[in-house]
Amino acid sequence: MTECAATSPTKSNFEFLRTEILEHRPIAKDTWKMTVAAPHLAQVTQPGQFYMVRIADCNDPLIGRALAFYDRGFDAAGKPDSVSVVYVVKGKFTKALSRRVAGQSVELWGPLGNTFSTEAVDHLILVAGGVGITPMLTLATSALGLESYGTNNGSFAERVTLCYGARTKEYLAGLDVFSDRGVHLEIATEDGSLGTRGRVTEPLERLLRSRTGSVRIACCGPEPMMQAVGKVASNYDVPCEVSLETPMACGIGICFTCVAKIQQEDGSWDYRRTCMEGPVFASQQVVW
Repeated sequence: MTECAATSPTKSNFEFLRTEILEHRPIAKDTWKMTVAAPHLAQVTQPGQFYMVRIADCNDPLIGRALAFYDRGFDAAGKPDSVSVVYVVKGKFTKALSRRVAGQSVELWGPLGNTFSTEAVDHLILVAGGVGITPMLTLATSALGLESYGTNNGSFAERVTLCYGARTKEYLAGLDVFSDRGVHLEIATEDGSLGTRGRVTEPLERLLRSRTGSVRIACCGPEPMMQAVGKVASNYDVPCEVSLETPMACGIGICFTCVAKIQQEDGSWDYRRTCMEGPVFASQQVVW
């Protein structure tokens, strides 16, 4: 299997800023989209990268959280001027963040982490579970040549399909946005409320059985799902990248709380920081 080689971020692009929330609203059950003013980040952030986000003027919770780059906005002249993140409300930080409204402040630092591959491919298949949808919108947009992000210019996929899974249709976010950008949707819900009843690997396997031309998979979501997708990719000899959602505290490689077991060239494994060497890895490198 060909190994996907994710690129590294440009350290000079890093920025720390205190900024204003422009929009903050729910987009699915327990799922919120927050848009903030950040012209520099909107110009340099690439698909797959993330930010550490902290609630300004708040000491509890004190530490920021990693939130992936979801989308960006533009000013009247068509220049990128804002970035959006998406998160699920389930802990102290996200509950507190969801209570923030437009006009209030948050702190961000980034962009952090590496990016998905942009090597040319006939069919790019995105596989997302739950809030793992977050890094997929800009990746699809870039792959189809609709927008350029950072140093990535031009399309690199003839077509893009999103295989998106959730417990029930209430948790599916952004379907219209993906469709409007020309992405074909394959939906799976555990309760059968929308799309295929069952796991997201089922529509994925259907696509791989009927594939023509070159195919690559990019995946993000719960770890068991990513492991299963990696196994399917290996069975069909298709390159697959996964974006790990390892919890982290600093985002800059100091705390070592985000380490993952990554296989080395000699067959052994070693710990790698997902905030620095990741979060994107070739699926066959990850020791699940």
